Amino acid sequence: MTGTILRSTTGFGIFACLVILVMSWSSVAICEEQTGGASHVGPDPQAYQACVAKGIDYLVTRGQLPDGSFSPQAGVGITAIAVSALLEQGLPVNHPAVRSGLAFIERHIQPDGGIYSPDSFYKNYETCIAMMCFNTANQDGRYKDVIAKAERFVKDIQWDESEDISPSDYAYGGAGYGRSRRPDLSNTAYLIDALKALGRGPDDPAIQKALIFVSRCQNLETEHNTTPFASKVADGGFYYTCAAGGQSFAGQTPTGGLRSYASMTYAGLKSMIYAGLKADDPRVQAAKQWIAQHYDLDSNPGLGQQGLYYYYHTFAKTMDALGEPYFVDATGKRHDWRAELFDALAKRQREDGSWVNESDRWMEGDPNLVTAYALLALAYCRPQNATASPK
Repeated sequence: MTGTILRSTTGFGIFACLVILVMSWSSVAICEEQTGGASHVGPDPQAYQACVAKGIDYLVTRGQLPDGSFSPQAGVGITAIAVSALLEQGLPVNHPAVRSGLAFIERHIQPDGGIYSPDSFYKNYETCIAMMCFNTANQDGRYKDVIAKAERFVKDIQWDESEDISPSDYAYGGAGYGRSRRPDLSNTAYLIDALKALGRGPDDPAIQKALIFVSRCQNLETEHNTTPFASKVADGGFYYTCAAGGQSFAGQTPTGGLRSYASMTYAGLKSMIYAGLKADDPRVQAAKQWIAQHYDLDSNPGLGQQGLYYYYHTFAKTMDALGEPYFVDATGKRHDWRAELFDALAKRQREDGSWVNESDRWMEGDPNLVTAYALLALAYCRPQNATASPK
């Protein structure tokens, strides 16, 4: 643990948070002792505590500016992700870093209900992330009206009949960076995540519209996907977008197929689960098979080191959505995914507590963004009692 943990009033807040974490894991230890030493899945509790505490300390003491923002040159999105990470890792709403971060985000609430920077090209992305942040902080209902207006905003800019397109259009149901911006799977996954965070379920019309788009971004030909790309790769994975001619950041095959890659495959599978698809649905089964064949935490399969921390965060949320403590890959190997993801993150943490991706595509050269992604991923890695049966 770094020596910065105890400095300043802000540092004291982190220390208090760390005490809570230690007490929590002490309770786990007591529980295990009372049950005869029952095993746990996930990382070593002490190593986990130290890793998280260093990451929190970096954001609060080095990453945040006096106005409460994190990397404001990139808009409001990174601040919302960073504040969400601090909240998910146990800092209270009244902690100075959280309070000032929330105030910065509040200053970006727009008259149309969106939460974004003026002239932003990322209105859906920024608003969805801010919605999730405000929802986590909404313990006393202070953001109820803001969240409701933001929900109306993101639903209004979703590609559907309001854009004069029919369900047969490949853009239908998707979300892009803003109105008239081509929809993509990443933005659509954020839309579904935000709606789920608000308690919306598979019966929400916007989620079902989004499922139409998500299904069309899968390399799997079904009655739900008759795009020209569906049969050209046919491996069950996902790519970036089926709209406007289609695009995969993993490139194309010689026949024009759009190659699958991991971050979008996990985003697609998670979105399908949130939209109510069951384990026996062919779309879910095909996506899980792709993941089983490409299970890897040293890279973002299909893209190498590009988008690695976005991938880690999406991996964690998807594994949590699957609801099992272990994942079995195509060779039959059983993975304690929490422990393995923690190990992958812990070995990449820098001495100052931050994370950064040397492959800086998609802003992953920014330690504020990458540290926030890492802390959000780690929130799903907490050691668990091994009560569930492996898959």
